[in-house]
Amino acid sequence: MTYCVGMLVEEGLAMIADTRTNAGVDNISSYRKLHVIDQPGERVLGICTAGNLSVTQTALAMMREGVHLNVGEEPETLETAPTLFRCAQLLGHALRSVRLSIAPALEADSLNTSASMLLGGQIAGGEMGLFLIYSQGNFIECGRDTPYLQIGELKYGKPILESGLAYDTPLAEAVKLGLISFSTTMRSNVAVGAPFDMLTLRRGFQSGDVRRIEEDDAYFNDLHDQWTRAQAAARRSMPQPPWMAGGPRLATSRG
Repeated sequence: MTYCVGMLVEEGLAMIADTRTNAGVDNISSYRKLHVIDQPGERVLGICTAGNLSVTQTALAMMREGVHLNVGEEPETLETAPTLFRCAQLLGHALRSVRLSIAPALEADSLNTSASMLLGGQIAGGEMGLFLIYSQGNFIECGRDTPYLQIGELKYGKPILESGLAYDTPLAEAVKLGLISFSTTMRSNVAVGAPFDMLTLRRGFQSGDVRRIEEDDAYFNDLHDQWTRAQAAARRSMPQPPWMAGGPRLATSRG
């Protein structure tokens, strides 16, 4: 299982992905799921992947070779596509093509072939953007009303982002909320775990900052501990249900 999140706020973009690809009692493996293309002054792109690993790997390999979106056109890559929207089209085409070509063989062995991607970043001359690309090749774009997109094991971290993130949230605060959503997800699902890879990109077209957050990262562990204590303190401060606070109990009738 995987958890990836992209957050697009007024100040810039943050993308975070875990690296755990399998989990069991004695079987845990890792693989990088955040892929970054950084050409300072020209383009910075981040691609997060979730779902069947062979499908996403093959689709990314196809992109590196070049994709013919239309018959007769020159092959395009993420390094040559003129716009971020075009990059989303190319990735969608590659993902759909790979899934259609290998799905019958994988599904014959009862293997799930679903996959999805997040694409975020900026190309010179265009706006910063964030897209969610589905297995079928279609995609949606992140908007101001809901300035984040998730793929993978998203249900545990969604309430954190839904309640705390807005378009005018500072980028540093967005990163903090994103990491808290990972902390909450890890607590609920062993199939999501550190290390995490993260890309942050401020508007104004500077080079992106890429970093890895390891299991022993001091900031993340402190954030995890403080969030746990804050939740416990908030829970203790809330009033008890009035019908269980020691007052007289309501009489109940028996038939």
